[in-house]
Amino acid sequence: MRSLAQIDETNDALPIVILGGGFAGLFTALHLRDLHSCPIILIDQSWNFVFKPLLYELLSSEVKLELICPRYDALLHNSGITFVLGTVEAIDLDQKQVKLGSGLKYSYRHLVLALGSTTSYLGIPGAKEHTRSFRTAYDVFALGQHLRNRLQIATQTEDIEERRAMLTVVIVGGGASGVEMAATLADLLPTWYIPLGGNPQEIRIVILQRGSEILKESKSDRLREIAQSALQERTASVNILLGSEVKAVHPGTVEFERNGQRWRLATATVIWTTGNATNPVIDSLPIPTENRDEHNRLLVKPTLQLPEFIEVFAAGDCAIDPSNPQPANAQVAYQQGAAIAHNIKALIAGKSPTPATVNLPGTLMKLGLHQSAVEIFDRYEIKGQLGQAIRLATYLELMPTPARNFVNRTGWFTEEILKQIAGV
Repeated sequence: MRSLAQIDETNDALPIVILGGGFAGLFTALHLRDLHSCPIILIDQSWNFVFKPLLYELLSSEVKLELICPRYDALLHNSGITFVLGTVEAIDLDQKQVKLGSGLKYSYRHLVLALGSTTSYLGIPGAKEHTRSFRTAYDVFALGQHLRNRLQIATQTEDIEERRAMLTVVIVGGGASGVEMAATLADLLPTWYIPLGGNPQEIRIVILQRGSEILKESKSDRLREIAQSALQERTASVNILLGSEVKAVHPGTVEFERNGQRWRLATATVIWTTGNATNPVIDSLPIPTENRDEHNRLLVKPTLQLPEFIEVFAAGDCAIDPSNPQPANAQVAYQQGAAIAHNIKALIAGKSPTPATVNLPGTLMKLGLHQSAVEIFDRYEIKGQLGQAIRLATYLELMPTPARNFVNRTGWFTEEILKQIAGV
């Protein structure tokens, strides 16, 4: 691995700098590891990659932490890629330089923006202070500890209304994240509550969805029907309140408007699964409004380059190609990373970049413990344990090689699952 101190200031020797170690950033780096003509630097504010689609399995202990959150130094071992732990403070696109909060500065030959998104609380009073997010392993463990504590308190609470509040979980947002969270908790919480002597029928999961249907982002009515049916089949009850707009979140209650009336719902747990905002660093870039969408994401060319700065690529949650918009999910970001790496190699070789192609074979959704729904090519729906097997297999293919090797060594991805998938 070449020392950063050995990098001179000629453009050919400047590094490729990748900001953000999510799917788009990490896989851009991994697809560039055979490029020996210039250094590659991956910068992220955390030591660990987070495999976000499987955080629900981490909460339920269906998979292990080492699989979901491998360290970057392990993933990049012997790859020739330099990992830098740091927070991006500013980007000077004209001077082609990145500044970190630590004071470190990196000039670049090519820059990849893959900083992801942040949570938007939509200006709702108390939402940031009194709700729980679900983006990191820390969020997972904090939520699990909080929920276990609420269940324990409920077993010693004589007052019926207080116990009901302890056992009510409100999920704000009826998109894929909210539905997956509801289905997971509706199966998981009873397994924690019954050993404490509790009655699982007292547990209540409530989804507050502003729109008129769940999974609004899905084009499949059939998948929506499967999800709705699955939510009604869970161990604990799941109530979906459509047309419910949250107005405020208070300690112990959430206030929302539905059918022209204001309601207050007593609850000890509010989980926020809606509202994404662009990273503040992306907001601060000198990119004009006409080159951003209504969510302030960067508009990129089909090659995933910025129109004004062709040496800069952007992907994942912080960018969108208006000619071919794609959902902000792991499958898309993974393929965008490969496309960016291909185009950077082309530019360095003096060739023209090519439009990124994204192939989405289907939709994957967790719908309870060991249960998933999979829609393949918008035609075939598979649910239950077989759906879960296909979902895990698909995500396994997205994992960096060291993570896949870890899975195989531990035997978690069993021959039985492989046989089930082969029989589809």
